[in-house]
Amino acid sequence: MSARTRLVVWVGSFVAPLAISVVLIPVRAVFAGAAMALVLVAAVTVLAVVADRGAGYVATLSAAAWYDYSWAPPYGRFTIGHRADLETFVALIVVGVGVTELAQWIRRSRRRHDESARLVNVVAEGAALGASSEPVRVVVARAGELLVETLGLRACRYEPGEINPPHARLLASGEVENAGLLWPVEEWGLPGPETEIAVTWRGRVVGRFVLTPRPAHPVSLERRVAAVALAQSVAGSLPGARVSGGS
Repeated sequence: MSARTRLVVWVGSFVAPLAISVVLIPVRAVFAGAAMALVLVAAVTVLAVVADRGAGYVATLSAAAWYDYSWAPPYGRFTIGHRADLETFVALIVVGVGVTELAQWIRRSRRRHDESARLVNVVAEGAALGASSEPVRVVVARAGELLVETLGLRACRYEPGEINPPHARLLASGEVENAGLLWPVEEWGLPGPETEIAVTWRGRVVGRFVLTPRPAHPVSLERRVAAVALAQSVAGSLPGARVSGGS
């Protein structure tokens, strides 16, 4: 979500409870304040689910403020004169925050599930490529595309044969070794200008995928491990392995 879109969503999250409170003022005499609080909580829930955490918090504060102003006597003032209305006001904030956090947790869980499924599919596609009879150029091109997508790279190429000169290396553990030190990928992204994944076949290095990362683009450990697994799963079909792998 861009900064401009987020701002629009947050403004909408502030305005929505206000609009609901104003529209229902004509029935205030017959519509209990507690029932109004439930309506506002429903609005907060919708905004927290379809937008983000910030929108849920903005909607919660707006709902509490306009409940106080329009539905808790004395009307038209940000003052609460009765204990029951104060309890409803506090409950509205507590429930709004809770609903927002719950929606955020569900959203994160869904993203993790989708991410895991996608990475499994990537490795499975790599294994299918490695076991196929596709031409070398097709295997290399598709493996490169999958690595670009998985790691968020600018470019990727395969170099058969000896690894020279060495680059920062993405290891099977998902860690990145750069000049003998471990690189903080989740904070700084893959080190540039290039990082490599060494490809081994029958215990011997036969080539490498050379990765051109996007500057300061963090990459999760799961994606890094999947990328190495993908590279190794197609090893037997790559140039270098086929030359030496006839035996």
